[in-house]
Amino acid sequence: MTTSAHHSPDASALAGDTVIDRLVEANRRYAAGFQDPGMDARPVLRVAVVACMDARLDLHDALGLELGDCHTIRNAGGVVTDDVIRSLTISQRALGTRSVILIHHTGCGLESLTEDFRHELEDEVGQRPPWAVEAFRDVDQDVRQSMQRVRTSPFLLHTDHVRGFVFDVKQGALREIDPTG
Repeated sequence: MTTSAHHSPDASALAGDTVIDRLVEANRRYAAGFQDPGMDARPVLRVAVVACMDARLDLHDALGLELGDCHTIRNAGGVVTDDVIRSLTISQRALGTRSVILIHHTGCGLESLTEDFRHELEDEVGQRPPWAVEAFRDVDQDVRQSMQRVRTSPFLLHTDHVRGFVFDVKQGALREIDPTG
């Protein structure tokens, strides 16, 4: 079984090294040849991308982005939560972004969960999580809801350039969602 599209378990992983050890070693190799690109923290394209954390989404490749082009905010489902609004507010007010692209995707794990997940956690650990699962059944409608949350936030300065999409994980293509349904 492979661990990703590009890597398979190697001898060091089989000898007891952890995945984190492998990542740290990869960083050592990366750092050895690293040269500071001299970039500012402000994204060159003045855009923030909000997307699902799903490992199948390679946002930079899928959107033709380079290092320094955008801010990327990811979470389970690409849901616009209070923390996403916090990040977008900082992105816009302190770091100059003006546009927001929201990307959900086909086959999202949140489509198979319900809020019962929180209750199950409460039963297991004795405390209900303070956050909502934000599960959904209709990915298009969830993108619309996310667009609405961004557009109506009083903290965001720039809400005119907010667009939402569904990424097809089998085809690699974006499908734009009409905010009005």
